[in-house]
Amino acid sequence: MAPTPFTLSIPEQDVADLRTRLALTRFPDQAPDAPWAYGTDLAYMKNLVPYWRNQFDWRAQEARLNAFPQFKVALPDVDLHYLHVPGQGPAPMPLLLMHGWPGSVFEFLDIIPRLTDPARFGGDPADAFTVVAPSLPGYGLSFRPGQKRFNIEEIAARFATLMTDVLGYKRYGAQGGDYGAFTASRLGYAHADALIGIHINLLTIQRDRPPPANPTEEERRYFADLAAWLKEETGYQWIQGTKPQTLAYGLTDSPAGLAAWIIEKFRSWTDCNGDPESVISRDHLLANVSFYWFTGAIGSSFWPYYARMHFGWPIPSGSTIAVPMGYCAFPKEIIRPPRSIAEKTYTNIQRWTPMPRGGHFAAMEQPDALAEEIRAFFRVLRT
Repeated sequence: MAPTPFTLSIPEQDVADLRTRLALTRFPDQAPDAPWAYGTDLAYMKNLVPYWRNQFDWRAQEARLNAFPQFKVALPDVDLHYLHVPGQGPAPMPLLLMHGWPGSVFEFLDIIPRLTDPARFGGDPADAFTVVAPSLPGYGLSFRPGQKRFNIEEIAARFATLMTDVLGYKRYGAQGGDYGAFTASRLGYAHADALIGIHINLLTIQRDRPPPANPTEEERRYFADLAAWLKEETGYQWIQGTKPQTLAYGLTDSPAGLAAWIIEKFRSWTDCNGDPESVISRDHLLANVSFYWFTGAIGSSFWPYYARMHFGWPIPSGSTIAVPMGYCAFPKEIIRPPRSIAEKTYTNIQRWTPMPRGGHFAAMEQPDALAEEIRAFFRVLRT
């Protein structure tokens, strides 16, 4: 399991093919009503597609990723891609940093330097981390056609192998949002001996749990919000979790369709007042979408949804996670269980911080604030 250095270089013919397909985009009409009322807005897409074709510079975004040391290593059923960025400090702590869907390692381009070299951003070098940021198996460069599909339990097992057996870190921290938070939680449950602690910005609480017999006002509000979200905002989960192959045809063939599918989530899930580009630049959004396009991994990326719907929750029902846990409560996160609910799963919550701004893609929206919280949580756990 010897790692091999890796540099991303998308063939020029693939870049040209993307531009050709964008030029041939066939747009739908839009139902008469407020923009974005039924999904991605037509006017927005008619502006985005020509920009993507004629002005977006993929090579500049590729160079941003290649500025970090990257590797691949052959693990069971996957050639795993990861960034491995040394910390700049007296004793950097190893930190496994994990993305989710529809994100990628492009989420972390701004936060990694804040974690590896805090002094550069006015912080303490003693808080430095050595960051390991993998592409989840089945995502991005951890995908090849015909590859085995991975559930969260298997993803966590591969990452445990990466950190301990490949890189030699006997103990390490883990941080993530979305499926990265699911994976961090699974690591805290199944590989607790190796975990210094887990820090997450999405709580992985089973959503079919009944409300308490006598709920507090906060709990009552959460279950009402959850019911509304399950009714109006989870259509993507049902199609990705039941018929992922069918959806994959359209999104693998049409770059405009892929962008519409992904960017709608960035608009819905960020703290952006309806304008995702007010918190994440257009080029950064398109870098993430382009990464899905060029790697052809969108269909494989759906698999954790299918596994969750058909094979159960990654933390077995009734089980708890006892490793030290920290949580950032961003106000526009998609699901926001109160602490009283979270404590039924996470029994060692050591830091719970309500954040003033931010949403689901915290590493892109609020890299300074998230990095500061990660440093603060792990500061007291360093040995």
